[in-house]
Amino acid sequence: MERKLQEYARLLVEVGVNVQKGQTLLLFCPVEHAAFARLCADAAYELGAREVVNVWNDDYMTRQKYLCADEAVFSEFPQWRADMFYFYAKQGAAFLHLRASDPENLLGVDPERIMTANKTAGVAQKRYRELSAKNTFPWSIGCLASPKWAKKIFPALPENEAVAALWEKIFAAVRVKGDGTAVAAWRQHAQNLKRHMKILNDYNFKSLHYKNSLGIDLTVELAENHVWEAGGDTTVSGQDYMPNMPTEECFTAPKKTGINGEIYAAMPLCRDGNVIEGIHFTMKDGKIVEAHATSGEEVLQNAISVDEGASYFGEVALVPYDSPIRQSGILYYDTLYDENASCHFAFGRAYASTLKGGTQMTKEQLAAAGLNDSITHVDFMVGTKDLSITGTTFDGREIPVFVNGNFAF
Repeated sequence: MERKLQEYARLLVEVGVNVQKGQTLLLFCPVEHAAFARLCADAAYELGAREVVNVWNDDYMTRQKYLCADEAVFSEFPQWRADMFYFYAKQGAAFLHLRASDPENLLGVDPERIMTANKTAGVAQKRYRELSAKNTFPWSIGCLASPKWAKKIFPALPENEAVAALWEKIFAAVRVKGDGTAVAAWRQHAQNLKRHMKILNDYNFKSLHYKNSLGIDLTVELAENHVWEAGGDTTVSGQDYMPNMPTEECFTAPKKTGINGEIYAAMPLCRDGNVIEGIHFTMKDGKIVEAHATSGEEVLQNAISVDEGASYFGEVALVPYDSPIRQSGILYYDTLYDENASCHFAFGRAYASTLKGGTQMTKEQLAAAGLNDSITHVDFMVGTKDLSITGTTFDGREIPVFVNGNFAF
């Protein structure tokens, strides 16, 4: 176990954010996983990091704040915190986010408080978000096993066995065996993902049409100069990094006003410490004009209302149904994992890097090119075993992209 944890920490630092000599690492970690944070710090310093700055978080304190703090608190965001994020982002520091949250940590919390806090933070961190959208710095997200998360996934197991089982699932998903091969395995995996990416870019589709037995019947126009990405990203300074670990997706930007039809989520969405199930959107000219859920609908309505861009889509991602995450047979109740088990969309902000020359464009130029902007970016899953996706090229050819839930090529 200790060897696997050390290898995982090294993987997140060396491949996830790809810390360079002389670069600062910001390390966000739950307090109960301080020992793992130290492993990450050791790996970063071995690679020549200038400094490791640790930022702790705690589910209990977060919940208590939402339940007990003064109402005015949620309309405030400390200037020093906004300045900290911007300061390190501007100098190109690496941001590594470690997650181990209880999927239902905020169950029962007033959704209005959550929405107000999200809006406030989004506005306050505008400068940081703009640098992130332009790929100014590398960032990555990795998950750690925690008792409440493990019990949500494995309710029939005793707590210690559930945590052990979840760790093994995490290690398998990120290709950690404890034998020192994970870094090489990830670099090979990235190359494999780029094979599909190249095919998609060569086709240069004008639109994609989705259909399945859940009732999805959706046409998605893509931004005219869109670029498919997969297996990682590269900062404007040329530093490769892997934003999500694990990742199994190829993704790009839809045209903001070019989505029409009906869409149904295939899996629950965990958002703001709540589980939202049975999501159904009706789309017209790119905008969510109807939004329903069988549970958590108020949380969903708030999520798509934080600003004007939250009711439009910013990402379309393709993930084969037979991906390793899906084949694990587990619903993880965490978007980082569940989105890599399923084709998905994101409502909210689009990534500038998914447009040719996008990282050099102004906010106004990106909007003119058809990309959505928002303070939020929320992935939700739509992939099923019978999902079909047909691409239409600019010269009118129709090409099967997905057949029976998997790539047709």
